[in-house]
Amino acid sequence: MSRRLVPAALAALILVSAGCAGPSKLAQKSEENLAAGENTHAWELATRALDRDPGNARARAAATAAGNAIARDWEQRIHALAQSDSIAAAQQVLELSSFRVNGARYAAISVDPEAAREELALRHAAARVAYQHGLADLARRPKSACLDFEEAQRFVPDYRDAARLADQAHTRALSQVAVVPFFVASGPPTLGRDVAADWRDQLARHLVEPDARFTNVLGSAAIEQQMNVTQLGRLSRDDAMKLGRKAGADRVVWGSIDHIDSQTRFHLFTDVIARRVVAKNDAGEEVTHWQDVPVEVLSRVRTVTVDVDYEVIAARSGATLAHQHDQRTTSARVVWTSFNPDGDLGAYTLVSDAVRAASPARAKDVETRWSDVCGAGTTLRQVLEARRSTRSEGHYDRNALPRFMAGATFVFLQDLPPTEDLAFAALEGGWQPVHADLLRLDATDDVDLGLTAGSTSGADR
Repeated sequence: MSRRLVPAALAALILVSAGCAGPSKLAQKSEENLAAGENTHAWELATRALDRDPGNARARAAATAAGNAIARDWEQRIHALAQSDSIAAAQQVLELSSFRVNGARYAAISVDPEAAREELALRHAAARVAYQHGLADLARRPKSACLDFEEAQRFVPDYRDAARLADQAHTRALSQVAVVPFFVASGPPTLGRDVAADWRDQLARHLVEPDARFTNVLGSAAIEQQMNVTQLGRLSRDDAMKLGRKAGADRVVWGSIDHIDSQTRFHLFTDVIARRVVAKNDAGEEVTHWQDVPVEVLSRVRTVTVDVDYEVIAARSGATLAHQHDQRTTSARVVWTSFNPDGDLGAYTLVSDAVRAASPARAKDVETRWSDVCGAGTTLRQVLEARRSTRSEGHYDRNALPRFMAGATFVFLQDLPPTEDLAFAALEGGWQPVHADLLRLDATDDVDLGLTAGSTSGADR
């Protein structure tokens, strides 16, 4: 074994041994570590012992000694740090306070009176600095101001009127986002509305606290009440901005859908499959033989590709805050057969055991052609089960679209979804880049995006 590996191996062995030890042994090890100056490890061992046996007096005493040793050392480090960086020292005060609170279930951790006074002074000093930053930011940077006022309260709860000012700043900072119907260059106008509605719902569901503090997605009603029928699917960029302003939006998500390409392929599987038949002979013994069953299975596959461009636009100035182009693709496979199986579906197989043994090449050819027609991973039984459970004639309606969108290997239908439905399915996940852009913009004040006060509406609400 390499010498470099020996210490690591020994350390691991020690940890394993400690993990297997009982509460009293853990308490003893804690005392030994404390005597060696390993305060943190001593605390971990003692608290582990108390987790196993809360009534162990020796472990309780070991935790008390280790916890207070940690606290004294922490207080000294805070005092030294305060000489050069009082804000960082105040942050350490909060962490020490959290340690004391969380450690109370294990030990009584005392507070040195002089250290307590210094800690209180550091917290108030940090709160005052954050509060002053908030006041300075409030007029032009309400997002930063809100975070500053909340920071003041983190150091000192209920610090002055920081709570009221944080609420005021948040109201000014909140960006209302309107997702408006996309312009459809080719295809049905309703596609632009449907895509926008889907993206709007997804963004509203995912742009929530704590990740999105300053973004609110306006609902469909706020958008559609401002629209007329002629705008559906033909909304220009200028119209999108006007619509967003009427709806009270600060930012508008708008885009265009173009170059919808559709390719359809047909595949036919025609062959005999095998059905296992078990019967009794004259002697009453079960005899198995294989019955050839002719079958035809038709599949249709449609692949749709669509281009989409979107922008996040400042509603007042028209500035582009984010822009992306994407090409999205989806495929749908439908499978259909008129063959109605009898009896146990498990008795059917693509190739009988006898044929597989006698002609492996024949078996491989049948299975390959089946996979090409019905899709890799699709079994004969799945198709037969779909056939047996289907009572309709297999014509498509839009209620089946979610199954394709969910990635079904096949859907048992005669008809494929139309191109426009699959274009919608392809665009369904396109909201995620918009989500990333809006998250990136969420904590950034408009002035830092190059937008002037007159180009935003948050201060006017």
